[in-house]
Amino acid sequence: MTKRFPVLLASLLAVSSVSAPLQVLAQQAQPLDRIAAVVDEDVILQSELQRAIANIKAQYVGRENQLPPEDVLSRQVLERLVLVKLQVARAQGSGIRVGDQELNQAMNAIAQQNGSNLDALRQRLAHDGIDFNDFRASVRDEITVQRLRQSFAQSRISVSEGEVDAALKQQATIGNQYHLAHILIALPDGANADQIATGQKKADGVKALLDKGELDFNAAAVRYSDSPNALEGGDLGWRSLDEIPQAFAQMMEKMKPGEVVGPIRGPSGFQLLKLVDVRDASAAASGNTITEYHGRHILVRVDDHQTDAAAKAKIDTLRARIAGGADFETVAKESSEDNNSKGQGGDLGWFPADAFGPAFGQQVSGIQDGNVSQPFRTDAGWHIVQRVATRQTDVTTDNQRAQVRETIGRRKLEDEYNRFLQELRGEAYVSFRSGDRAENTATPPQS
Repeated sequence: MTKRFPVLLASLLAVSSVSAPLQVLAQQAQPLDRIAAVVDEDVILQSELQRAIANIKAQYVGRENQLPPEDVLSRQVLERLVLVKLQVARAQGSGIRVGDQELNQAMNAIAQQNGSNLDALRQRLAHDGIDFNDFRASVRDEITVQRLRQSFAQSRISVSEGEVDAALKQQATIGNQYHLAHILIALPDGANADQIATGQKKADGVKALLDKGELDFNAAAVRYSDSPNALEGGDLGWRSLDEIPQAFAQMMEKMKPGEVVGPIRGPSGFQLLKLVDVRDASAAASGNTITEYHGRHILVRVDDHQTDAAAKAKIDTLRARIAGGADFETVAKESSEDNNSKGQGGDLGWFPADAFGPAFGQQVSGIQDGNVSQPFRTDAGWHIVQRVATRQTDVTTDNQRAQVRETIGRRKLEDEYNRFLQELRGEAYVSFRSGDRAENTATPPQS
């Protein structure tokens, strides 16, 4: 069993769809057969585009003046859908699959977040003219994209102890956190002088509009930014100095909330950065203790070679053997399909409850030392876990280091993943079939 690298996960578009007024979504829910864009071997239908545009409008109810004109919004949303299609295709090509059981769990979670159950959600969607299968497919796509990001982080993002030490040293003297938003004017890899000059001119033009007060920052981000978070007004959330690009970090202490700096040239293009607010985050909690568990587990995987039903039957048999007196460690060495722990009899060492996900944590915290859980399901397959022992651990220092490691990793992931998306988009065949970009193929929009 492996721990997942902590990443910032964006909110599901599908979740937003339910959270927003469904009546708004229903306005353009009538199915259309026309093709809005061809993306490699896949297509985006006009009906998909209209539903996604309606979703964005629903999120901006009461703030419609922040949205760009209809044609600009359509281009922004269509580009987002293109990126989703490309990411899903890459994920599937890498063997990433979202099973029906995992999708069902996500659908139930969405229903619960909206104060209902799945049947009520289905009826509500039908009442408002939203196809349940389309909605379900969009949820599957967004989970798939999340899994691709996780896989990307695990394979490409690493944080050294030296980086953590340096960040902790910096935090000891500067305890502020900064709420930021940005606008990115992207440049292609290997941009030539003309492309750089065009990007600089566009960035300067956007800055001039902001300085004159002709647009607020959020509206400018929606209209002009090439960043994946453009439709969220470029919001970057709260960040400490170690999460801010060095080109901007030195400016933060001199800025006042509301100020905008840039454009500054970075790896992805020209950026404008707005300081939204500042807060003091220097005081670290002391004497922080958590419960840690020493446990063993047995995993039976669910994959292309073993169905969910077959895996469940196998784990039930193994659980019955252990209940009948078989030694857990011996059974794990013989039958566990987790190659990382099988040789140690399933031993996972000491870990906090959330180390291997909520399902695992709920099981290990719900039994007594020496006991074995009932079979339970995770993304990897079916498990049983034996709780060997429990202890209380002071993790103040460990927590600080873990939080710093996460923030550094998150910053690196955002930078690297945005470049990955640019490469993915640049390599794709994309043909737009409607609007002012009809038949524009193969290349992403230039700044």
